[in-house]
Amino acid sequence: DNPPAMMGPARVVASPSLPLLRSRRLASPGFLLAGAAILSATALSVFSFLSNGHAQNVGAPAAAGLQARTIGGVPGVGMRQYLSGLKGKGMAAFGGERGIRAKIPSPSAVEIGVEDTTSTQTSVSPLDSETAGALYEDMHLGRKFEDATAQWYQRGKVFGFVHLANGQEAISSGAIKQLRPDDYICSTYRDHIHALSKGCDPKEVMAELFAKKTGICNGQGGSMHMFSKKHNMLGGFAFIGEGIPVALGAAFQTRYRRDALKDPNADQVTLAFFGDGTSNVGQFAECLNMASLYKLPIVFVVENNLWAIGMYHYRATAPHLGDQLPHIYKKGPAFGMPGVNVDGMDVVAVREAIGKAVARARAGEGPTLIEAETYRYRGHSLADPDQLRSPEEKERFAKMDPIEKFRAYCLENNLLTEEQLKEYENKAEAKVQEAVEFADNSPKPDKSQLLNNVFADPKGFGVDENGKYRYQNPDFMAKSAAAGLQQ
Repeated sequence: DNPPAMMGPARVVASPSLPLLRSRRLASPGFLLAGAAILSATALSVFSFLSNGHAQNVGAPAAAGLQARTIGGVPGVGMRQYLSGLKGKGMAAFGGERGIRAKIPSPSAVEIGVEDTTSTQTSVSPLDSETAGALYEDMHLGRKFEDATAQWYQRGKVFGFVHLANGQEAISSGAIKQLRPDDYICSTYRDHIHALSKGCDPKEVMAELFAKKTGICNGQGGSMHMFSKKHNMLGGFAFIGEGIPVALGAAFQTRYRRDALKDPNADQVTLAFFGDGTSNVGQFAECLNMASLYKLPIVFVVENNLWAIGMYHYRATAPHLGDQLPHIYKKGPAFGMPGVNVDGMDVVAVREAIGKAVARARAGEGPTLIEAETYRYRGHSLADPDQLRSPEEKERFAKMDPIEKFRAYCLENNLLTEEQLKEYENKAEAKVQEAVEFADNSPKPDKSQLLNNVFADPKGFGVDENGKYRYQNPDFMAKSAAAGLQQ
C-alpha cells in the first residue's frame, strides 16, 4: 500500500531498461519502432509537463496561466503542501499505515485551472439557519434511511446488491442542494441518498428497494437504478462510468437548446457523480474532453472514498509527474477545465465548491472537475465482509463523521440550537419509518409489468390501428397465418 516515491521536479529519469536496447536481439525494426514511440511519448509528456507548470508545488505561484489558490475561506494546509515536506521520508512519515489522508489537514478547497479574468461566477449564498437546517435534515435522512435499508436487507425484504453511502452524506447534500429543481444529476450504484437529496419521495425510494409496485421505478429498477423524470434524476448505474456519458448528453442538450434552438430557459446544469475507480476508465477522459470542447454546463464530481470495491486508490491510480500521491482533480486542467480538491467530509466546504462550479457552468463558462475526498463507513456492498480495510483506518475516519462535524459547526456558529437539531433529526427519522411501513405494505409488481419499459414494442409486430400492440388483438394469429399462406 506504499504510495509511489515522489519524483524530483522537472527531471527526466532514464529507465533502467533502456541500456538493453544495445542488445542485438532488440535491435530489430519492430523494437526500434516501439522504442521510438516510447521516446516520442516521453518527449510529449515532458513538453506538456513543462508547458503547463505541473512541476510546481501547489501553493506556489503556478506557471503558464495556471493558478493555485485556496477558496472557501477556511484556513488549512493542503495535502500537496503537506506532502512536499515529506519528500524522501517514505511511509515512516505516515506511521506506515493505510488511510493516510486521516493524518493530513485539508483546506475547504484548493483549485487549479486555466485563469479566466472574465469569470461571472459569484460567491455562494451565506449559510443561514434555514439552509443549515435543511442540510442537516437531508444528511440525517440519508444516514437513517440507509441504516434502515441495511436492517431490512438482513431481514430478507431488500433484494440484490445494495451499496450504501454511509459517511458520504456531505457530498450528496452539499452538492445537490445547490441545484435548482430543473437541474440534472446522474448517479452511480450508490444512488439512494442522491435520489433523496434531489427531492425524490423516501417512500417511493424505499418501495423500490423492497421491489414493490409503488417504487420509484415500479419495482423494476431496484437499488442500483433509481430514476425519476419528475426530478431530473437520470438514474443510478450498475457499471462504473456508465452515467458520465448520460450526464454529458443532458448537458449537451441544454446547450443545444440554448444556442441552436434559442430557448431562453435552457440554463440547466448537470452534476455527474462517480467514484475514484471510475477516473481510470475511458468514459471519464472522453467525456471531460467533449465537455471542455463544447463548454458544456456540467460539473464532474468524484467521490473519492479511497477504495474502488477492494482496490486501494493509491495502488490503482498513478500520480502526476512531480507528485507523490495521485490527485484526480489535477486531471481537469489537462482538459482545459478547473480542477478542485475539497474535503468531502465537510458539507460547508462541499457546498461552497459546488456552488461556484454550478454558477460557472450556468453562466456558460464550461465544466469543472471536483474531487471530494471522503470515506464510506460500510463495505463496498452489504454482501462485502469489509475485511480489506484495517480497523485502525476505519476508526480514524469514523472520527471525521460529516454529520457530527456539521452538527458541531451549527452549534458553534449559532446557526441551530440543540432543540432545533433534535427536531430535524426527529423529522428525518419519522420519514424513514413512514417509508418502511409504506414499502412493506405495498403490493408486489404483477406479471403484466414484465415487458414494461423494456421495448417500445415488446413483440416486434408493431401497433395496430386501434392503438394496441398487434399481438394483443384476438385475430392476430389468424391474420398472420393467412398472410404467410399468401406469400
